[in-house]
Amino acid sequence: MIAMSSRDRSEGMPDKPEKTNAMRLLEARGIPYTTHYYSAEIHSAEEVANAVGLPAGQVFKTLVVMPEKGRPLLAIVPGNRELDLKKLAQAANEKKLRMATQREAESLTGLLVGGISALALLNKGFPVYLDAQANDYEQILISAGQRGINLQLAVEDLVKVAWARVADISRLSSTVES
Repeated sequence: MIAMSSRDRSEGMPDKPEKTNAMRLLEARGIPYTTHYYSAEIHSAEEVANAVGLPAGQVFKTLVVMPEKGRPLLAIVPGNRELDLKKLAQAANEKKLRMATQREAESLTGLLVGGISALALLNKGFPVYLDAQANDYEQILISAGQRGINLQLAVEDLVKVAWARVADISRLSSTVES
């Protein structure tokens, strides 16, 4: 299914709808989704929410998190909240965690920041944690594995396909916009 955002296509947007590996995966498993296209120049979940006309809390961002030892984690949190590393460490039974740098995130995933998707990384062995705020919605938007494309799907489908653990891992953003 394809849904264009409420704004017309503009610079940086694909000329024609593209299929990402995340879309192919969902289709192969018979999981319905809606595709939202927007400018690939947009990198933040809040800007994506603006572009597609949905609340920032419904657009989720995927963050790469590094434990002291072992496999990096993927944390999926709402665009209007920030990851709470202490809460995630508790949920993941880790002593200490830190955010991956942009270079680390892109190197580890093979995807560009702004296009990192748990669905595109299923076969890479990343443990996936989905913030419990997702349960406030029937469907949420996540990256399709490429900047400029998000997929809207049922929370329960995302949890099943990504083997995501749902936990309270976010907090209200501490930044105040002026």
